[in-house]
Amino acid sequence: MQTIRIDKKLSRKEAAKELCVSPQTLANWASNGKIDIPYHKIGKRKVFYYQSDIDAYIASTRTTHSE
Repeated sequence: MQTIRIDKKLSRKEAAKELCVSPQTLANWASNGKIDIPYHKIGKRKVFYYQSDIDAYIASTRTTHSE
């Protein structure tokens, strides 16, 4: 039997909180393509993000300092 994982949907406000930015900053990133985080647009204003995409972006920005 295959296990199906349900990915949590986040509003723009919730996704922005996860990223420690304002919802307007997240909207600007989506608008100008500065940061490429996948999102889904429903209608003219409703936007949602998947938790896994937010987690993947956070993981991609991880840095370590080498001496």
